[in-house]
Amino acid sequence: MTTTQNSRPDPANVPGAGGPTGRVAPIDDAPRPGSAAAVDAAGGVGPLPTEAGQVSEKEARQVAEAAREAAWDRPSFGKELFLGRFRLDLINPWPRSDPADVARAEEFLGAFGAYLDAEVDGAAIERDARIPDEVFHGLSRLGAFGMKIDRKYGGLGLSNLHYCRALMRAGSVNPAIGALLSAHQSIGVPQPLKMFGTPEQKQRFLPRLAAGEVSAFLLTEPDVGSDPARLATTAEPTADGTGYQLNGVKLWATNGTVATLLVVMARVPAAEGRRGGITAFVVEGDSEGITIERRNAFIGLRGLENSLTRFHDVFVPKENVIGGEGKGLKIALTTLNTGRLSLPAMCVGAGKWSLNVAREWAADRVQWGRPVGEHEAVAKKLAFIAATTYGMESMLDLCCLLADDDRNDIRIEAALVKLYASEMAWKIADELIQIRGGRGYETADSLAARGERPAAAEQILRDLRINRIFEGSTEIMHLLIAREAVDAHLSVAGDIIDPDAGLGRKARAGARAGAFYARWLPTLAVGKGQAPGAYHEFGPLAGHLRHVERTSRKLARSTFYAMSRWQGKMERKQAFLGRVVDIGAELFAMSAVCVRAIAERAEHPENLELADLFCRQARLRIDELFTGLWSNTDSVDVAAAKRILAGRYASLEEGVATPPADRPWVARWQPGPSTAQDVRRRIPPA
Repeated sequence: MTTTQNSRPDPANVPGAGGPTGRVAPIDDAPRPGSAAAVDAAGGVGPLPTEAGQVSEKEARQVAEAAREAAWDRPSFGKELFLGRFRLDLINPWPRSDPADVARAEEFLGAFGAYLDAEVDGAAIERDARIPDEVFHGLSRLGAFGMKIDRKYGGLGLSNLHYCRALMRAGSVNPAIGALLSAHQSIGVPQPLKMFGTPEQKQRFLPRLAAGEVSAFLLTEPDVGSDPARLATTAEPTADGTGYQLNGVKLWATNGTVATLLVVMARVPAAEGRRGGITAFVVEGDSEGITIERRNAFIGLRGLENSLTRFHDVFVPKENVIGGEGKGLKIALTTLNTGRLSLPAMCVGAGKWSLNVAREWAADRVQWGRPVGEHEAVAKKLAFIAATTYGMESMLDLCCLLADDDRNDIRIEAALVKLYASEMAWKIADELIQIRGGRGYETADSLAARGERPAAAEQILRDLRINRIFEGSTEIMHLLIAREAVDAHLSVAGDIIDPDAGLGRKARAGARAGAFYARWLPTLAVGKGQAPGAYHEFGPLAGHLRHVERTSRKLARSTFYAMSRWQGKMERKQAFLGRVVDIGAELFAMSAVCVRAIAERAEHPENLELADLFCRQARLRIDELFTGLWSNTDSVDVAAAKRILAGRYASLEEGVATPPADRPWVARWQPGPSTAQDVRRRIPPA
């Protein structure tokens, strides 16, 4: 059954300002007590539950809202795109790296690649589910653990672009190595210290990390994932004021079994004269009271050192607080603005690897008298893999270059490339297995045993799957990006739909909204993309950029119409918001490939063909997404889900053996000393 929610796919003119989703105070009013704005004004700490782990929906939203970066003090191509403003000048001409930095980075990448090829057995890591000690030593000698650490602290000081290229190279040998280096530097101790650490903290910890010590980031708990307001790990100030005592359990800490330095998020209780709140700490991994209770195992990334970690009365000196009490979530989210670039780097590497295997196999394998790649059904898959890999790489390189420039706010762009690359790389791997047929489903060892090339397609599918969950699941990324995309609307009209706002505040918000939309809406009617000769300097790609400009305005009109229609209910229209974000991601990708292809046409004229191919495919996906905005089964699906949850269709589950119900879905834990054997792993000296 299908349902059509509205027959207007492109609402160009809608009467009334309406109101966007969200509950934040207007930017020029004093925030009300307990509001998200008040939380932020208080340094990121709002009214938290008296019992850890028990929060209302409103409290959870307040904590999440407070952790956002509220200011937009630098330009953002992505933000403007969602507002219907195609600011091509923010990414064109294609940014360039400093030649001296490039030369230094290329020297390292050459040595790094040679070491990986000669000394690292990726297949053995997969078989043994373990990165050997010797690989840790080799990576340390090369300086790979200090790629993002400044040179004055003993690191290599690589740019984001070259760091991501190193991760891509490492992941192509074995993705667990890429994950080790990424978790250590992108979200582990180096990045938050680089951004928020004191000079003393940097001097104390960064040289150790650059020299080869491993770090990990510990936020997730057994019952706390994307809802940090329920964080239950506590950091109680000691009576003498010298530090804190940590108590709690952390789940899924990548590198947790081998890390000697940890970033731990814990809740400091509020008290008289103490703001408290979720706080980031640097914790020595061998501190008394820390127990690594398990090394977790997964369907992919078999070499990953991922832990379940317990803290019992672990002392942390006050000098190890990063950024101040109550700043933990904001530090985590700010760190992820560039930290998220590491995952798409490995997705791009997977795309390149898949393209190589698919191309060579499809040219060599003959069926029905022709190479399989010449049959249209397979040809379309090859075209998708090639075009999409080029699109992912263009988005990633652009984001890295913008981050290195540091004159742009890339929070939306980084989130978009993480979302897009994780989804598309999974599809690429799935298509590769289909092209390979039965051999795609077969393990590399089995292929090699009978004398065939050991192309581990099934492994890459397993290894890639986690990227749609790591560092923000696809569903959470949709909501995070959607929130940022409508930030301009919330700044002027949030009080209109706020149930706690009085009539006076609603009236003032209405006046601000009226003035804002009176200026903004007319800009969405006509634009440069309607001029036949616009963007002529892009030659054969000009038409695609005109399409991006027109579609950006159409997307903004659709978003405005939805806000005016659903108002406060829009925050629950997650499927709609997801499609809006996906359209924006495609538009960002189209922009990136066009600008890159023109910039590189002298060296790589063939990339004009790839850019054109990608844009043609993306335009079809965009058309489908726009149709889905207004013609979908969303409301029917939600109603059906309520009946499913209530057990109405439980009879459908009969006739099979289901998991035993003698254990909870989420394991309960109690504070106290560990009763498990410590399974930490320490790398012996070289």
